[in-house]
Amino acid sequence: MNFPAELRYTKDHEWIRLEGADKAVVGITDFAQRELGDIVYVEVETTGKELDAGSVFGTVEAVKTVSDLYLPISGTVEELNPALANAPELVNSDPYGEGWMVKIRISKTADIEALMDAKAYEQMVG
Repeated sequence: MNFPAELRYTKDHEWIRLEGADKAVVGITDFAQRELGDIVYVEVETTGKELDAGSVFGTVEAVKTVSDLYLPISGTVEELNPALANAPELVNSDPYGEGWMVKIRISKTADIEALMDAKAYEQMVG
């Protein structure tokens, strides 16, 4: 499995990539997409809302289950990946690239320190 070193990770299998001082991109990990199976739909109805770290920002529907998506750090959901509307399978084929889920404006940078680095996440998932 792939765990890019430049990302930070949560125990709920989301990743976050910082883009500048106050923006970030969020998605689910390679491990999560493998566990879920073929993803058929991504729903995010929190665009424009400010949420705390750990809050549910959407759901991902796979052939065998529906799973909540949790925001890794506090912030405002600014954008849903428009490509997922017509191609949710991008989350399976490219979870760290074209399969990203939302972009957020960070409100509490201190939340980043609570996240795992790639090595810690890899140890957690075994």
